Amino acid sequence: MSPARLCARICLLGLFAAVAACGDSNTTPAPTPQPNTNSITITAAGANPKNIQVALGSRVLFINNDSRPHWPASDPHPEHTDCPEFDQVGTLLPNQSRETGNLVVAETCGFHDHLNPDLTALRGQVTVR
Repeated sequence: MSPARLCARICLLGLFAAVAACGDSNTTPAPTPQPNTNSITITAAGANPKNIQVALGSRVLFINNDSRPHWPASDPHPEHTDCPEFDQVGTLLPNQSRETGNLVVAETCGFHDHLNPDLTALRGQVTVR
């Protein structure tokens, strides 16, 4: 084989190796999903987290992972007048979830379980900023 042909083959092999290496580096790993910081999970142990801070205009997702129904409602009990946006949640059966309305006033909204208003484990606060 002539030196020119040998050089051409080596260059061609180098080019294939470079292309193959570039193909692998262009794959982007799937982004890790971020946890929803605007959610409150209800379990037999209570609400978790009990206190969250959300951006103005946000919604809060209440998730019922308990075996009993719960009704997240804003304070005070039984009027629920502090944050009427919580009224959209209503009663959550086991394994149901629902969002509040958009929280458009900068304030702190206390919440409780309307079905168990005196149970402190099911009380908390949502601060809207």
